[in-house]
Amino acid sequence: MNDLKTIWIWNHYATNMFFEKGGRHHWFGRHLIKKGYKVKIFCASTIHNSEEEVDTKGKTYFTDFSDGIEYVFIKTPKYTGNGKLRIKNMYAFYKELFPISKEVAAKDGTPDVILASSVHPLTLVAGIRIAKKMNIPCVCEIRDLWPESLIEVGILARESLPAKVLYKGESWIYKKADSLIFTMPGGSDYLKERGLDKKVDLKKVYNINNGIDLADYRREETEEVFDDKDLNDDSCFKVMYTGSIRRVNCVGDLVEAALICGQKNDENIKFIIYGDGDQREKLEAKAKELGLDNIVFKGRVEKKYIPFILSKGDLNVVTGEDSNLGRYGVSWNKLFEYMASGKPIVANYNIQRYNFVDEYGFGEAKRYKDNGQFADAILKMAELDAKKYEELCSNARKAALDFDYENLTDRLEAILKKAVKVEEEV
Repeated sequence: MNDLKTIWIWNHYATNMFFEKGGRHHWFGRHLIKKGYKVKIFCASTIHNSEEEVDTKGKTYFTDFSDGIEYVFIKTPKYTGNGKLRIKNMYAFYKELFPISKEVAAKDGTPDVILASSVHPLTLVAGIRIAKKMNIPCVCEIRDLWPESLIEVGILARESLPAKVLYKGESWIYKKADSLIFTMPGGSDYLKERGLDKKVDLKKVYNINNGIDLADYRREETEEVFDDKDLNDDSCFKVMYTGSIRRVNCVGDLVEAALICGQKNDENIKFIIYGDGDQREKLEAKAKELGLDNIVFKGRVEKKYIPFILSKGDLNVVTGEDSNLGRYGVSWNKLFEYMASGKPIVANYNIQRYNFVDEYGFGEAKRYKDNGQFADAILKMAELDAKKYEELCSNARKAALDFDYENLTDRLEAILKKAVKVEEEV
């Protein structure tokens, strides 16, 4: 049997993880290093949705270490938005992986396995092709369903030529990968619905959700204090939202819910919104126009402050566009931060079968008929007696333990070992 010693992780958008010392693959890397592995994370020099980038010193790539993980920053052209420049950026990352992986392998040795992670599928294609040349396995991690997610939100028509090309590429990836890891729990369901179970061995399909590194979270919750008078206001029931403020997040639902809660509850409930996005100004203006003083937009804050911020709230909320993708389950990063905060959640989203909130019993998650029902669910949480409220809080904390990256890394290690035939079963 082969040994498993060196792991390469490919994630185009892992760049921020280097600076924040956190995020899915950084946490995986850190825990794998504790187990004795060498880990390299390959990512783009550009930072998604930012004007910032890593200086590669005039070279095609630059390396540096964070928490013992070696990051390989691949020079890619800057872009903004989701147009042609972003596609050019994706292709540049894909193209440069070939010569750079060869150069890095010549210098440091060939890895035992490549973990190639989407969002976009070109990274997976490169992982499969390069792993074959190196005679090593490639484990493909699916964090977003392309083109299904693009079709569901109306960016692509299902019968369009681009969609057909992407479906064909998707099928090729699933067949050629040595193993598949879906972050959403219904990955096998998706393959069956697409008829791909006839081409793909479902025994090589696994699920590892996103999660939370609880050691980091608890440290930041205590040490990274964020001074904010609204957080310290104990005279009201604080409803917290943290994350992007873009169309897909439907934060406008929170403005509507704030209006209804204010009308029904004499404004004893306050909505506190942390995050930024292209809809923030519009929604702030709407709240002002409606005369709402029970909702405040705080803007973007550094990620390290989120644990403390959530610790000061009473209820966490999440919204999203109505989509059939919920039938495969969700793996939002904020959901696991919300769990770790030990506070209940109300999610206005059609999660369907794989509903962690219902399964663990720390709140309510469903697609409400309208924002009146959404507001009523929030009001119901505010009116819970202390015993019931604490029961929901306790359930949230217990749920977070199952999604601690220390535990998730054990599962990843088993899958990688099986891929390189170190162990026969996961």
